[in-house]
Amino acid sequence: MESEAGPSRFPSLTPLDIPTQSEVASRPRANSKSKSKSNVDPVLRNALRYTISAREYETLHKYVLSRSRVLKKRMPSVNSVEKYMEGGNARRGSFADRDAGRGKGKEKATGGGPSRGDTYNARAIRDSLRVFIATGVGMKAYETVLARLKAQKGAALPQKKQPLYKSAGLRLSLSLSTILLLYRLLFRFLNRLRIRLLDPAAAPFRSRNPRTSQTLTSPYAPAVGAGLAGLALGIYPSQQLRVTVAIAAIFRALEFGWNLCEDEGLIWGWKSRAGGKGMVKRERPWWWGSWMLQPFAFGQLLHATLFDRDCSPVSFVDFIWKSSTAYIHSAPKNLPSGMTWPSPWEIADSLAQMAKLNWPPFVSPTMFPDQPTLPSTLTALAPVTAQAHPLITSLSCATLHPSDPSCLRTYLTFWVRSFPRMGRFFLLFYSVLMLPRYKLLYNSPLYLLNSLISRVLSLSTFATGAISTAWASICFFQTWFPRTFMPTQRFFLGGFLAGLWAWVERKDGRSIFLYSARTSVDSLWKVGVKRRWWRAMKGGDVWVFVLALAITGAVYERDARAIRESRVRKCISWVRGTEFRDWGLEEDELEEEPESQEE
Repeated sequence: MESEAGPSRFPSLTPLDIPTQSEVASRPRANSKSKSKSNVDPVLRNALRYTISAREYETLHKYVLSRSRVLKKRMPSVNSVEKYMEGGNARRGSFADRDAGRGKGKEKATGGGPSRGDTYNARAIRDSLRVFIATGVGMKAYETVLARLKAQKGAALPQKKQPLYKSAGLRLSLSLSTILLLYRLLFRFLNRLRIRLLDPAAAPFRSRNPRTSQTLTSPYAPAVGAGLAGLALGIYPSQQLRVTVAIAAIFRALEFGWNLCEDEGLIWGWKSRAGGKGMVKRERPWWWGSWMLQPFAFGQLLHATLFDRDCSPVSFVDFIWKSSTAYIHSAPKNLPSGMTWPSPWEIADSLAQMAKLNWPPFVSPTMFPDQPTLPSTLTALAPVTAQAHPLITSLSCATLHPSDPSCLRTYLTFWVRSFPRMGRFFLLFYSVLMLPRYKLLYNSPLYLLNSLISRVLSLSTFATGAISTAWASICFFQTWFPRTFMPTQRFFLGGFLAGLWAWVERKDGRSIFLYSARTSVDSLWKVGVKRRWWRAMKGGDVWVFVLALAITGAVYERDARAIRESRVRKCISWVRGTEFRDWGLEEDELEEEPESQEE
């Protein structure tokens, strides 16, 4: 063709010089068969496709560009951009045609026919690039703020400059964007492969390979196979963040699986209706809930804090130290200059050493000044026990409340001191979280204040009760248990009793309980590796993340309503490349329409 052999009419076209519709129509046509494909610069067209879609440009033009006279004159119209991105063969209304699919967007994901302009691959690459840029900018801002905070505290250390390819922020951005791109490509490929294998023309292949065909034609094959995109998490270095992401993902996936099993009656079973007509699912017991994870989590965390400090969450434990002023005492003002007061972590190590020594009795240095009062491994406690009350008989009590011989009075003192402090902290925290709900505060102030106060009171009761019970259990077991009975395991039992306070927060504390459970699982895994209960697998956290993606995709494919949160369903739909839409909710509406018509 003459137009294909000749030079391009737009040799140096910039985004602002896109020809308008009138300009294109006014040009003479040498050959009616020759279309405007030769007038489109493919590099510029692909750059536009991977930067912004025609629909997004339409929204941008409507709300931003058209508001300014200068920008409106310089920027091309929506029709011009759409025609240019689609090679000149666009037609208005194509967006509606592309959105006509139903059913979790499988039609769009499979890409049954050729789409004009904004293809599936273009959307996948565009969204991946945006994730890469957004994550990179966010990580850079986080590192900058963190460095300034450390500089203000005087704790900033000189760091060696690393090459760009070793930067944690770059590798995190590359990892997340690659996961998104691979997931979409794998999901689309496996969907297309499944459709081809279900075609009657593929019957000979299915007969020759029955097991392979059964696996690939399963409705869950695309969702499970796309989970292999999680291997790209290995791009990020093996640090705590990668482990945390993997544990959080598998917890959510198991939660979705549990919801699916509950909805299908696999957990609590079925029962016959009244009168024996049909079956109905049994309801979940009223006492069942995520609060039951808290006793086990607190028990494990308390035991790990004392015996495996390097496997415990330091920030979580530091919060407990700061909230335990009735049991962890600061150095007195009249402390001699040559004496060192033990830190909270040294006190915790001393308690663990007491347990290994079967809880030795306390010998008051005031009553027996000429006798050794402390074992050789507990001399760090000398400044604390030197001022202990002579009536105290337990070394642990002399360490935790040296000035008061009554364990019960110390427990009550903890409540009096800590409960108001906890209340102020949570009141400030949840008041900040409620700022986006200012409209509700204006319309229903009493309702919002009532919910805020009840939330703060219940959470303060839970936190104060749990921390106080963990400390008081040490004194309780010293009083009622023999010295050699469960000397080290009693810490787990004390944490278990402390976790029972979760009953107070059982209605609204689900996020807290799951956070504690995830932290406990992470700590337990590290303790097991340290004590050689099991062997660490290289890249094991990556495979856990892959398993989480596979389970989540299979549950979403089976029944999207098993994922309770609408925003999570929308995110999964977006990750699959089927837009940010709640397909599960739309399916419910489609099911309700025939029922209403029949009525």
